[in-house]
Amino acid sequence: MAPKDRPLISIEICAGAGGQAIGLHQAGFKHLALVEIDKHAVETLEWNIKHLRNWSWERQYCDVISDDVNNFRPIPSDEHPDSSLKKPVKFLGRQLRRGDLDLLAGGVPCPPFSHAGKQLGKDDERDLFPRMLALVDELHPKAVMIENVRGIKDAKFVDYRTYIEARLAGGRAKRPETGIEEDFAGMGYEICEWEVLEASDFGVPQLRPRAVLVAIRKDVLGDIKFVWPTPAGGVCSVFDALKKSMQERYDPYLSVDGKVGELARKSLDRWLRKASKAALEKKDGGIAPTLVGGSKKHGGADLGPSRAKAAWDTLGVSGMGVANNHEQGVAKKSQGRDLFGEKGPMLTVEQAAIIQGFPADWEFTGGKTAQYRQVGNAFPPPVAAAVGQAIADVLRAADERDALNAAPLQKPLPGQVGPSLADSSDDRQGAGV
Repeated sequence: MAPKDRPLISIEICAGAGGQAIGLHQAGFKHLALVEIDKHAVETLEWNIKHLRNWSWERQYCDVISDDVNNFRPIPSDEHPDSSLKKPVKFLGRQLRRGDLDLLAGGVPCPPFSHAGKQLGKDDERDLFPRMLALVDELHPKAVMIENVRGIKDAKFVDYRTYIEARLAGGRAKRPETGIEEDFAGMGYEICEWEVLEASDFGVPQLRPRAVLVAIRKDVLGDIKFVWPTPAGGVCSVFDALKKSMQERYDPYLSVDGKVGELARKSLDRWLRKASKAALEKKDGGIAPTLVGGSKKHGGADLGPSRAKAAWDTLGVSGMGVANNHEQGVAKKSQGRDLFGEKGPMLTVEQAAIIQGFPADWEFTGGKTAQYRQVGNAFPPPVAAAVGQAIADVLRAADERDALNAAPLQKPLPGQVGPSLADSSDDRQGAGV
């Protein structure tokens, strides 16, 4: 198999409803396992892998694992002889071994570092960086990708970031448990920096900065340079992103005679006017504020705190809740709240998914609140795809380099001059030597 044809295999922890998995899939990675603890997100992953045509490889070889990542055992050991991986054995022809994996990725929980939370960092029980590092040590993948909120780049977390880097690449850092500085040998990786990427730079109609750490094994990277993706194209406004779906939501009522039809036309015109004006006049190009997934412990779904709701208002959208889809709205007679309110229409889950950059065919399971939380907590697929492509470029280049180095040197035939000799001869003649 030619290097360019070799499948790039990955495992993702804290996979959520698939935002990062979709992006990495688009970048060419084949998932051996997606690990997620939330049952609704797991059902979403399973449903889409089962039904979407372009996920046929994962249908055959990928395990969707519904469990705490702390219980995930990808490689058999004396302590844990039973591997968590079942389907990948059909692809590999054996159990996964240390060094087999191309990419270990994860959007580890963000509450420990989120500006919206208490920012407890390493002291937060939801901090899964230690588990991620343990899996890196166990799997020794060629590349590592960790996504988190921008808050992890704050000055207060510099010691923790330095510790993570030292564990991966070696160096001196304070051990979080003790606060005492130590010299760490590292695991053989080169840190390609923590980069803050803005989702709106990659066609996502939303203000969503995310911190991404990429580390690549030194023996893989060698003299190859990892290049962070650059902004692609112009800004996509909420108006452009939602215009078609808004029209479709109002269509059933526009043809109705009397007050309902009149109210529908008035409401749609108001949204079109405000959203298009924002796209033309706002400095940010009329993109949405950051979608907030919210906590399982607190309330239902809405579009964020007061500042976010005010920003949604400038886009003609009510941030006070999430709308029912048309069928549910008819059954619950919620059109007045969902579509005709003075603050504008509320977003449906499907529209929130558009704002997050999900492809149109990706469906979410569970109730409305559970679906919205899956969307709001996701890593935008277009950003994951851009970073994934940059990682894939390095891995492909490394494969080609290694294949070339492993190929036997072909001696020139009598009367022929090898390319390097010919080039050096031409160079000397050109220089007048």
